[in-house]
Amino acid sequence: MGFLKGLLIRLATTALAFWLATLLIPGITLESTSTVETVTTLLLVAAIFGVVNAVLQPIIKTVGCGFYLLTLGLIALVVNGLLFLLTSWIADQAGLPFSVDGFWPAAVLGALFVSIVTWVLGAILDRD
Repeated sequence: MGFLKGLLIRLATTALAFWLATLLIPGITLESTSTVETVTTLLLVAAIFGVVNAVLQPIIKTVGCGFYLLTLGLIALVVNGLLFLLTSWIADQAGLPFSVDGFWPAAVLGALFVSIVTWVLGAILDRD
């Protein structure tokens, strides 16, 4: 039961981080007509983001290990921005009203913001 609780807390914190990103970062939009649609969209986008990160991040880090060393880890900002854009594209293909406009201002800053907020909320709520 602890695993499921931790997973649900992580999903909720990521959804909250995405919601805050839509409010604070220009270029990240969520166009929904009701509260239920907003919450559902945020939970689905958070799940998509989690799956994208869980599947692709280890592969990218393994293949691009040299780039991570060469740039002292700064390439991670670019990779996270690309994964954020991929999440937006998948959400668009699924018909969700979530979009990220542009790479540098929206995707990179959005990915950084979501990562920091999720980390802070995870530390506060102590998923484990």
